[in-house]
Amino acid sequence: MSERDDIGRARAGQGGGYGQPRPVNPPAGTPIAGARYGGAPSPGSQPRRVIDAGRLWSGGVLAGVVAAGVAVVGLLIARGVLDIAVLIERKGQLVNASMVGYAVAAFLAGIVATGLLHLLLAGAPQPYRFFGWIIGLATAIAVILPFTTGAKLESKIAVALINLAIGICVGSIVSGIGRSAARVLDEPYGY
Repeated sequence: MSERDDIGRARAGQGGGYGQPRPVNPPAGTPIAGARYGGAPSPGSQPRRVIDAGRLWSGGVLAGVVAAGVAVVGLLIARGVLDIAVLIERKGQLVNASMVGYAVAAFLAGIVATGLLHLLLAGAPQPYRFFGWIIGLATAIAVILPFTTGAKLESKIAVALINLAIGICVGSIVSGIGRSAARVLDEPYGY
């Protein structure tokens, strides 16, 4: 006969006799080995991710193309519709922003963000949280930077808004692509 607790139930690990459930320790090779109740990874273990690099990088290139389009549209609205000079600082002097240069910079921002997310997915414990903070801080810097120049206020605001639109575009698209290109193996059903 097994030991009983204060209420009369069999103590853990003792087994209560025929038909009574016993705790089971899964073998090390099973998908739930080392998992807590509910299938979540145990504390201190990092979830394993499968990253579809082709999908991630093709989406990152497309995010760069969209960001370049946002830059072109922003410049067209500022210059063509609102008649505001879009001035950036280059080598200590204010110069008119080149549409091609701005579009290339926006495209490269999408590529850099994709590389950053790929690194975070491969090694960070909460990659999307870190990615959101890093992109948010980079966007904040890009928005504040025009206000450190000697341009007119309307030009500063135009450049800040274009940079904000590019940052939001890159952050949201690349994050969404990352979520569709990577899945966690240690969670139930691969979610």
